[in-house]
Amino acid sequence: MNNLPIIALDFDSKEAVDQFLDQFDEPLFVKVGMELFYQTGPQLISAIKARGHDIFLDLKLHDIPNTVGKAMEGLSKLNIDLVNVHAAGGSEMMGRALAGLRKHNADIKLIAVTQLTSTTEAMLRDEQNIQTTIEDAVLNYAQLAKDSDLDGVVCSPLEAELLKKELGTDFLKVTPGIRPIDSNTDDQKRITTPEDAKKLGATHIVVGRPITQSDNPVASYHKIKESWLG
Repeated sequence: MNNLPIIALDFDSKEAVDQFLDQFDEPLFVKVGMELFYQTGPQLISAIKARGHDIFLDLKLHDIPNTVGKAMEGLSKLNIDLVNVHAAGGSEMMGRALAGLRKHNADIKLIAVTQLTSTTEAMLRDEQNIQTTIEDAVLNYAQLAKDSDLDGVVCSPLEAELLKKELGTDFLKVTPGIRPIDSNTDDQKRITTPEDAKKLGATHIVVGRPITQSDNPVASYHKIKESWLG
C-alpha cells in the first residue's frame, strides 16, 4: 500500500469515475465511499484495480459483531488495499471484522473511524452525550482499535500528533479534512493543509473536492502530492 494522497472519488457513477481517471497516466490511491459503491457495486473495484490503482473502500461498517464479520468476509474477496469500520462498534465488532477480513485476504489493512471530521466538540457533548474533549474521545477509540489489532484509524489531522505520541508511528493515521490554503472548507470542521498534516504525524491524507472539482484535477493533485510528499 503506497502513501500517495488518497483521492476521494466523490462521484455517483462509473462513467464519471472513468472520465476522471482517464485524465491521469500514473498509479493513484483512490477512495471509494458509500455513495459510489452502493450505486456501482463490486464491479467498479475490479475496473479501478485494472488501472493499477490502490483502493481504500470507505464503508465505515457499524453493526452487531456477527453482521460486520460476515460483511467483511465478503469484502475480503475484493481486490482492495484498505477498508474501515466504526470504532464505536466496540472491540468485539472490530475483532470479528478482522477475522472476517482474514478469511480470504491477509494483506488488506483494516482501520477504524474515531470521530468524523465534521464533528465539533459541541456536537460531541450535546448530541452524542460524550462529556470529554474531541482529543480524548479520539484517543480512546484509537487505543481500542489498536488493542483489537487493527492497523490504524481514521482521524482528523489535528489529532494525529497525539496519536503518534501515544500509539506510535507504525499505527496508521488516515486523515480526511485536508484542504490547500486557498481551498473552500466545505462541510469539514477540523481541517488542515497537507504540509501541516505531515508535520502532525498523519501517515495518509484523503483529499476529495479540491481535486475532483478542480478545473484542472491533474495539476491540483500534483500540487497536493508535492506538498504532502515534499
